[in-house]
Amino acid sequence: MSDILRKPDWLRAKLPSGADYLATRRNIDGHSLHTVCQSAQCPNMGECWSRGSATVMILGNTCTRACSFCAIATGRPSELDLGEPPRVAESIAKMGLKHVVITSVARDDLLDGGASVWASVIRLTRRKAPRTTIEVLPADFRGVQDHLDTLLDAQPDVLNHNMETVERLQRSIRKTARYDRSFWVLKHAKSRGFITKTGIMLGIGEKKDEVARLIRDIRAAGVNILTIGQYLSPSKEHAPIDRWVHPDEFKEWQDYAHQIGIDICESGPLVRSSYRSDRAASHFNLMERRKERIPGYQPPSAEEIEAPQLAHAH
Repeated sequence: MSDILRKPDWLRAKLPSGADYLATRRNIDGHSLHTVCQSAQCPNMGECWSRGSATVMILGNTCTRACSFCAIATGRPSELDLGEPPRVAESIAKMGLKHVVITSVARDDLLDGGASVWASVIRLTRRKAPRTTIEVLPADFRGVQDHLDTLLDAQPDVLNHNMETVERLQRSIRKTARYDRSFWVLKHAKSRGFITKTGIMLGIGEKKDEVARLIRDIRAAGVNILTIGQYLSPSKEHAPIDRWVHPDEFKEWQDYAHQIGIDICESGPLVRSSYRSDRAASHFNLMERRKERIPGYQPPSAEEIEAPQLAHAH
């Protein structure tokens, strides 16, 4: 077996186990929720679910795009599930999460790219789970500002949109997405006062000078949070792994990101976009920011704050 096919020791993830993991899984399965943890074969599923934390995926589990790095199924999505927003919000409330990441497949088949569903999920989640801060990870809505604004008008707490890789590899890796359009998403959200976040992969064919430029571009866009992880090819049909990136290099990129002014950088072989997102988000006092951004917003009462939660994402 060649070195590129043999995973190094630092890429070993813990197997899912424990009562908290099983409780989270029962909740997800019982409410027919799609999670990117499962669909994208995330190596951190055991750790995150054991903490009672999960990334919920809305708008179905079939994507209209065919990115060569992604494990999510591609094809023609089924009919829109109009009962999804209240079901998702209720499930998030029952899980008692302090912070939730909501993502979706790309729905280029819908007139608004799914923006109206996004807005409904965000508003209902804030109503049903007032103690839960909300991070969203949408597609680029093909650059239509009205659609992105429909989502942003619902006032999530963090806007996350992944750059994924360096500019040279965008066309071969991301297909329909574009470097400039993804930066437009991040810059527009920043211009409206949102905490912004993005993620990139290493080991997919990039060069170090290209990574440095990408991180500088991310800083120039005012992004607050950056995640950097190892690319893992989902199958032989997907883009091949170019190299295994040593943990020391991940640490170097983390230091570089901090040096040039990015607030928070999670960087490591198993880091994914939503990995420990609750910890990073706590840095920005998101509940206090809600009061500044949402007219008439009433924070949770003392009784709500003191009420027991079913699971905590520590």
